[in-house]
Amino acid sequence: MIRPSPFSVFTWCWRLVAIWILAVILLGPGRMVSAASIEVWYGPEDRPLEHLVRLYDRATRYIYVASYGFTSPLSVKALVEASRRGVEVRILTDRERLNDPKQRAALSALREAGIPIRINQHDSLMHLKQVVVDDEINTSGSMNQTTSGNQYNDERLDIIRDHAVTVKAREKFLSLWKDQERFGEWK
Repeated sequence: MIRPSPFSVFTWCWRLVAIWILAVILLGPGRMVSAASIEVWYGPEDRPLEHLVRLYDRATRYIYVASYGFTSPLSVKALVEASRRGVEVRILTDRERLNDPKQRAALSALREAGIPIRINQHDSLMHLKQVVVDDEINTSGSMNQTTSGNQYNDERLDIIRDHAVTVKAREKFLSLWKDQERFGEWK
């Protein structure tokens, strides 16, 4: 029986250790996989705006809304109530939509409640339909915050519960909010 020399066993063990160290360096000590939760609601059958309003009712720190169409009394009421609870509320919307008397009335009610509103100054549309809540939840989809978007239109609302994705959505909202060239205060 041939026995391996102690030197070859020693060399073989060091090779295994080197491979293990290389794997740890290249792959990292422990890759974390995000386990996002996503709810998908379709209009009109699921009444997606009612799900969104429930998020407004549960917010504790902030609600950042970017919505092309914003006429729903449900949204206005929930956001005003959130602001009265001490939740920071901000709205970004499109200036062309201000030609709609319902949009103008909804935004006026929000502004009277002390909620800041910024509108696009650029020639393109502010066509996002996004809400960011408390660094934990963000929404996306086709639904404008309108009665038609809730009760009549074919729409989609995705509610995403994921910290990393929501932080990215918050950063995008705030970058638009701070962009003095492209967005200005609605007076």
